[in-house]
Amino acid sequence: MNRFFAFLAFVALPELALAQVAQKIDAPKSQVRFVSKQMGVAVEGAFRKFDGTVAFDPAKPQATKADIEVALASIDLGDAESETEVKRPLWFDTAKFPGAKFTLAALKPAGANKYEASGSLAIKGISKDVVAPVTLTESGGQRTIEGQFTLKRLQFRIGEGQWSDTETVADDVLVRFRFVIPAR
Repeated sequence: MNRFFAFLAFVALPELALAQVAQKIDAPKSQVRFVSKQMGVAVEGAFRKFDGTVAFDPAKPQATKADIEVALASIDLGDAESETEVKRPLWFDTAKFPGAKFTLAALKPAGANKYEASGSLAIKGISKDVVAPVTLTESGGQRTIEGQFTLKRLQFRIGEGQWSDTETVADDVLVRFRFVIPAR
C-alpha cells in the first residue's frame, strides 16, 4: 500500500499542484492604461509599475485566482505637472495610499476564449466590486489576458473638492489592461 501512495505522490499529485500555480505577470510585456475626459477631451494615460500573479487552469477557469497591484505614483500622463497634481491628496494621495489593488473573486466562461472577471478593486482605502469582460489567448508559451472596465472615480474619492465637478473631469474612467503570464 505504501508504494501506491508513493506512486500517487510522485506522479499524480505534482500534476494536480501545477494546475493552479500562480504565475507572475510579465510586466514589460503587460500594460495598465486608462482614458478619462477633461472638459470633454479624452486624456489617456498609463501606469508604469504594477505587479501581480494569476493562477489559471484552462480545465477549471472558475478556480482562477489573481491579485494585481498598481503603483499609483507611477502614473504616466505625458505631462510632469499633471502627474505631480494627481499624486496629491485631492486625487490619488499617493503618500498615504501608494497602490491600487484588484483581487479576483470569480472568472466565468463567456464563450470561446472569453470570460467575465469579477472582483474587488481597492483605491484610497475604498473597495468596490468591478466586472470586466476578458479575453484569454495563448501563443508562444505565454497567455495574454486582455480586458477593460469603467470605474466611477468619485466612488474612490479620486478628484475631490474643486475636481469633483464632472463637467470639468468626467466621473467615468475607462481602464484597459493586458497581462502576460507564462503558459504552463
